[in-house]
Amino acid sequence: MARKFFVGGNWKCNGTTEEVKKIVTTLNEAEVPSHDVVEVVVSPPFVFLTLVKSLLRSDFHVAAQNCWVRKGGAFTGEVSAEMLVNLGIPWVIIGHSERRALLNESNEFVGDKVAYALSQGLKVIACIGETLEQRESGSTMAVVAAQTKAIADKVTNWDNVVLAYEPVWAIGTGKVATPAQAQEVHCELRQWLNQNVGADIAASVRIIYGGSVNGANCKELAGQPDVDGFLVGGASLKPEFVDIIKSATVKKN
Repeated sequence: MARKFFVGGNWKCNGTTEEVKKIVTTLNEAEVPSHDVVEVVVSPPFVFLTLVKSLLRSDFHVAAQNCWVRKGGAFTGEVSAEMLVNLGIPWVIIGHSERRALLNESNEFVGDKVAYALSQGLKVIACIGETLEQRESGSTMAVVAAQTKAIADKVTNWDNVVLAYEPVWAIGTGKVATPAQAQEVHCELRQWLNQNVGADIAASVRIIYGGSVNGANCKELAGQPDVDGFLVGGASLKPEFVDIIKSATVKKN
């Protein structure tokens, strides 16, 4: 079965009500490939989730940028998976490198979060990726495999998981993994899944790339056989996000 191209837009900690409405208007007016060609998910900050959901075109979906690791309760400042489900938010991003680095989220904690979100019926964009030091020391695959293993140890059904490979050194830096670098890691990651999780899952799970993806580089990246889409940061706040969505047609051709 062909893997449907997936484009996620991570708005991070950005936006005002007016800016958010403007971004949504741009998306609503865009002519993009149909939903059977590309799945599009945008991820605004928590405070704008319901606004975006209420205004956004029906063929695009909304993701939260994080959720708590278990049922809600005395966890000030956290948002539970149950709350997201209650609001009708179908997706959540978990384990983004900014949270791993700034908030010390460990591989195991991320694995627990992914499993809990899935158990509550959310779909998960699970993020993995190495730092520049790790890449330069030759440990990229060991790092990414350990991050993926922590998820695989807790997850049995991968139907609602998208893996986002985001080399930390390429996020927001303007440095992009070359198409060959991205393909190499995606291919090795798929081989790891094949050996450690199962052939069917390895063949079907979507592995998307994130790290300074923009309108200029998306087509060449999309042409790589194991790159199944993108998790876009800064460019998802700009009109060029539409061009990135359109790069899905590279796969169709």
